[in-house]
Amino acid sequence: MNNHKYSIQRSIVNKKQLAVALALLAGSFTYAQKNELKDAEKAIKSGNYADAKTAINSAESLISGTDSKTQAKFYFLKGQALYANGTGSEADIEQAIESLDKVKAIESADGKVKYSSDVDEMKQQMLNGFLTDANSALEAKDYMKSSKGFEQAYRMSPQDTLYLYYAASTAVTAKDYDTSLEYYEELRDLGYEGVETEYTAINKASNEVETFGSASLRDISVKAGTHIKPSVRKTDPKSAEIIKNIALIYVSKGDTEKAIEAIDDARKQNPDDFNLLLTEANLHLKMGNKEKFKGLMQEATVKDPNNPELQYNLGVISAEAGETEAAKAYYKKAIELDPGYVDAYNNLAVVTLAGEQSIIEEMNGLGNSSADNRRYDELKEQRMQLYRDAVPYLEKTLQLKPNNLQAAQTLMNIYSAIGDTDNYKKMKAKVEAIQSGN
Repeated sequence: MNNHKYSIQRSIVNKKQLAVALALLAGSFTYAQKNELKDAEKAIKSGNYADAKTAINSAESLISGTDSKTQAKFYFLKGQALYANGTGSEADIEQAIESLDKVKAIESADGKVKYSSDVDEMKQQMLNGFLTDANSALEAKDYMKSSKGFEQAYRMSPQDTLYLYYAASTAVTAKDYDTSLEYYEELRDLGYEGVETEYTAINKASNEVETFGSASLRDISVKAGTHIKPSVRKTDPKSAEIIKNIALIYVSKGDTEKAIEAIDDARKQNPDDFNLLLTEANLHLKMGNKEKFKGLMQEATVKDPNNPELQYNLGVISAEAGETEAAKAYYKKAIELDPGYVDAYNNLAVVTLAGEQSIIEEMNGLGNSSADNRRYDELKEQRMQLYRDAVPYLEKTLQLKPNNLQAAQTLMNIYSAIGDTDNYKKMKAKVEAIQSGN
């Protein structure tokens, strides 16, 4: 009986000893964590981010059992250590952003705010750094680096969806189609429209519409007298472009089924969107479905026959399809609807002169027989007629856009070819003036 009582008492003593031991152990862990955090903080202040990461890694396994104040401090220091003042790896920077977000979440839930304002300031600095790096890489034509910078900027500031659009666009330029597809599909799923406000005015010297970053910048130029006719306009939605690029990427990957699926889904949601209609037409053109292409073109014309922009786009797509006469008709309709449509005049000249190549090829393939010589003369006259047909379109292009160097050079060469010496000299002088900036 006494022995049994003794064993119970000894068991109680052992449990008390164990509780004391655990308390001492927990205390030693807390002490160790605080030391690691102090070491990390000290290393960050001295710019020694490698040592800071080491200290953070040592403390991380035990941080979940600490109070919210310690956790907030830990994740703030972790964010700083991983970001390393902008020198961290892509993976570290992504973790840094996650850590800083955890600081905000912890302090928001706890109601005790200590690091949140510092986090906001740091995230703004990070965002500025991402954008600076992305733009610098873009100027240096390092498109993949630029894409990554814009993507990081978007992850830092998800409300600025435009950054993800830039990331997708620059990835396309870098020909990293898998990455661009990922970003474009994310934009599509977000329902991104991308409509922006543009502040414009006409440059008096060039007679061209120029876009300004803000209304105040535009108004300064107008007051200075260099620009006239200030206006505000909304850009077209980017949703059709996004769907088009998704579809074209799938086409390039050989997955035409997903390409058609992407367009079909978009058109079901936006049945009256002309850009999507044109996108679908262009997609079928690239896939070689010429009959489907023509059918969609007819549908577009019926939907809005008096839209000059639509007529112009139909002209572009028809020209790409080799439908020369259809392209000319669309460009002329665009001009009929908008007599100042300079690009339509220019493209009329281009599509007219495109017929020259087949003439040259036939001329080069002729022999020296009498019949061949007669045919050569016929083809030479056809070539001269093409030049003469293109002249009015080029002259109108230059009238509307006086500093169009390419149009001026083409017109100069045509005047030379058809023997119009006076106009050749005038156009040569104009070309030289454009090139010199006068």
